Amino acid sequence: MLRIVPLVTILVCAHALTADTQRTETYKNGPPRFNSEVRIAVDGYYSESHRVITRDGYILEMNRIPNPRFQVGPIRPRSKPVVFLMHGLQNAFTAFIAAGHRIALAYILADAGYDVWMGNARGVMNSRRHLWLNPDAEEDSVKFFDYTYEDVATKDLPAMIDYVLRITQQEQLNYIGHSQGGTAFLVLNSLMPAYNRKFVSAHLLAGVGHQNYFPNRVLSATANSTDLIFAFAIHLGAAELWGPNNSNDLAVQVSSDREICSELEKLSISCKIKSAISTIRGILAPLEVVAGASIKQYAHYGQNIRDKSFRRWNYNPLKNLLVYGSVTPPEYDLSLITADVTMHYGLDDDLLHEQDVLNMAKIIPNAKVRKVARDTFNHFDFILAADSRELLTDYIIKRFNEKNK
Repeated sequence: MLRIVPLVTILVCAHALTADTQRTETYKNGPPRFNSEVRIAVDGYYSESHRVITRDGYILEMNRIPNPRFQVGPIRPRSKPVVFLMHGLQNAFTAFIAAGHRIALAYILADAGYDVWMGNARGVMNSRRHLWLNPDAEEDSVKFFDYTYEDVATKDLPAMIDYVLRITQQEQLNYIGHSQGGTAFLVLNSLMPAYNRKFVSAHLLAGVGHQNYFPNRVLSATANSTDLIFAFAIHLGAAELWGPNNSNDLAVQVSSDREICSELEKLSISCKIKSAISTIRGILAPLEVVAGASIKQYAHYGQNIRDKSFRRWNYNPLKNLLVYGSVTPPEYDLSLITADVTMHYGLDDDLLHEQDVLNMAKIIPNAKVRKVARDTFNHFDFILAADSRELLTDYIIKRFNEKNK
C-alpha cells in the first residue's frame, strides 16, 4: 500500500489538521510531535508511506524519501541506488530524520542521490498494528508483544526488503542498521543466509551482537534476573515498555508500586525493574521520540548479557530441545554472513563494547571494523551528533558510491 504526500504547504497543513483517526486513537496517551509524512515535509522533502504485512500478521509502515530536498514527485524504478535504514530498540524511522536536514542520515543520503527507505519494526509507532490482534486490548496485548529481535530479523526485515526490491525493481540494496537494526541484520543473514546476496553492502552503527563484555554495570546486574523479571512482567499483563497504552506498560505498572527501594529492599523484583527502567530511561534521554518496545525484546538482550552470548531465545531446557534440538539455544552462526559489512563503533558506547565488535568481525568473512574518531562518541551520537556527518556519514556515502558504480 502506498501513500504519497506532496511538498505543498497548504496540503501539509491540511494533512496535519485531518490526521488519520486510527493513528490519533493509537497515540491518544502519547502522540508523536508529527506524523511521518508531515514531519518529513516540514523538513523540505517529498515522501511516501508504504505498508507491508508480515507472514504472522503485523502491519508495518515504511517511509520513503526518493528525492533531494525541495524536489517533488515519484521516481522511475531502477533510476537510483536504494538504501534501507533500520532503527534501534525503542526507536523508529524518526531516528534517521530527528537531527534535521543538515545532520540527519536519511536526508543527507537523499541529497546524495539515493532512494532512501526507512523501516519501522513491529510494535513501534506506525507499525503498531496487526490483522487480528489489538495491542491495546487486554486479551490481545501479551500475544501481540510476544516477539523478540529475532522476529524483527526473520519476519519484518524480509517483508520490507522484498517489498522495496520489488517496488524499485532492483536485485540488491544498501543497508544501514543502528543498534537493534544491526542486530537484526546479523540475525537475518545468519539464519536466512540466502538474504546475503540481496545486499550491496551494509553499515552497522553500534550493531549489537556479542555481549561478552557488556559495559553497563546496572543493566548487567539486572540481566542476572532476566527470566524472573520477564515472568513477573507477563504476570502483571505488562508486555510493553513505554508504549502509548498505560494499562499494559511495565514502566507504568512499577511506577505505581509504592515500594520504596531502600538498601534492604533493593533485591526485590520490583526494585530491580525500577533500577533498570531508570537506567534505560537515562540512556534513551537524547531521543526525540521513544517509540515503545516489547518486554520480550529486552529479555532476549538480557539473556545474552547474562549468558555472555549471542544466541536464540532461551525458553527452558525441555522446550529448547523441542524447538532447537538441544537443551540450550544455539548461537547465531556469524560465519554465514557473507555480505560486505562495515561495523562502526564508538568508545563511549554504554551498550556495546569494542572487544565484542572486534570479536564479531573475526568471524564474519567480509567484515570491516571502523572506530569513530572521537573518544566520547556514544550509542546515540551515530544518529544525533552534530559532528556525525564528518565522523561517519561522509565515509558511508563514499563507500556506497564506490560500491554502487
